[in-house]
Amino acid sequence: MSAEAAVNYVTETPMEEIERVSAWINSEEYKEKNFARQALVINPPHACQPLGAQMAAHGFEGTLPFVHGSQGCASYYRSTLNRHFREPAPAVSDSMTEDGAVFGGQNNLHEGLENALALYKPKMIAVFTSCMPEVIGDDLTAFIRNAKKKGVVPEDFPTPYANTPSFTGSHIHGYDAMLGSILKYLTEGKQIEGRCTGKLNLIAGCDFNTGNYREYTKILKEFGIPTTFLADISESFDSPLDGTYKIYPGGTKLEDAADSVNGKATITLGPYATAKTFTWIKETYSGAHVALPIPMGIAKTDAFILKLSELFGKPVPASLKADRGRAVDAMTDAHQYIHGKKFALYGDPDYLLGYVSFLLEMGGIPYHILCSKGSKKFEKEMQALLDGSLYGAGCKIYMSKDLWHMRSLLMTEPVDAMIGDTHGKFAARDARIPLFRFGFPIFDRVNKHRYPLVGYQGALNMITEIANKFIDIKDDTCEDRYFEMMR
Repeated sequence: MSAEAAVNYVTETPMEEIERVSAWINSEEYKEKNFARQALVINPPHACQPLGAQMAAHGFEGTLPFVHGSQGCASYYRSTLNRHFREPAPAVSDSMTEDGAVFGGQNNLHEGLENALALYKPKMIAVFTSCMPEVIGDDLTAFIRNAKKKGVVPEDFPTPYANTPSFTGSHIHGYDAMLGSILKYLTEGKQIEGRCTGKLNLIAGCDFNTGNYREYTKILKEFGIPTTFLADISESFDSPLDGTYKIYPGGTKLEDAADSVNGKATITLGPYATAKTFTWIKETYSGAHVALPIPMGIAKTDAFILKLSELFGKPVPASLKADRGRAVDAMTDAHQYIHGKKFALYGDPDYLLGYVSFLLEMGGIPYHILCSKGSKKFEKEMQALLDGSLYGAGCKIYMSKDLWHMRSLLMTEPVDAMIGDTHGKFAARDARIPLFRFGFPIFDRVNKHRYPLVGYQGALNMITEIANKFIDIKDDTCEDRYFEMMR
């Protein structure tokens, strides 16, 4: 930059002051002030409701997510999914602007629905809201009913919808709202007395990891259990590159979702991300209804496998027993590298329970557990998990906190590593510890969404990644050039 173009600051901050403040924000005094704040959130480890709603919509065949709200909001949801999966996330918006904010967005919605049908020819349009229509009180029920009366969309065309205000809840609540709406719409009038499909309905929860869906599919195929995923994003965000662009790759077939109400059993593996949907399913669906935690680590995977065996009267396949044995062997081989290490963790409630369960099995210490959007029920369940292991002693749960709170914890009560999504990288960098990128979103690494964390293979994957990173650190800093070569 030339001298003429140099920036002239109004106020110059002395380097001594910069250094003083830099040191102060790492202190106990600052942590106390940081944890006292109430009216400000800094770097929250969650996204907003509509993003979760869009993800749920992508899990169904031929479904076009439709944002009733501003174009800028829709761009955020799409780009976040694009960057995480590195795949297209096709969705439309009715582009509400100042006029819509004053007069309501019905005209925008009707014109948008008409255009979306004509241009993109979906089998279903899933409508959800952003902040603007929620603030002004747009009535989606009336708007969509009026659209069908006017012939904007055919009377029998599937248009489930959900209210998903961005200013409350998080992406898991939007996922829950949209999933419940889609299932209610598709299953209406489809329940048949005495009919049983013989299938398992599996809800993976608000899970942005396509590898997890494939791992569930593998397990269920080994058992020989016919399954309908509600909703299946494994192809939606991980389809083959064959030279042909498909707007709607994969997704649960609409007729299968409609018939799911007659299933033999329904399992949710994301009870905190599907709380309202599963409550409705228990009241409506035939067959057994089971809520289980995400099967991360050995114990929670065992529980999932044994429940499948019980529900369908099938013995546990020898192949899955072998997978378990290999995972336990890998745990034994790598135990020394994780045992006694302290971890800081953050993320969604369902994922946090999985991380903690896995770490306790490995002798790791989940020292700081931070959940930005959770419930008292989750906090009690997490505390019970910690109380059940000697490695949980002294570990603390921080509810409704953000990643700037986490930074204070890292600087005043240091740990060896952190587990969470990309947004924690700056805190981890300041604390000079590794960040294990599990969860959503992950922008700064590739193929993490294809890397299963569930089941016995998931346990093996986490063991390998975490243990090898600690070995890398030791190798890079050890003065002994023959480290690990003579053992």
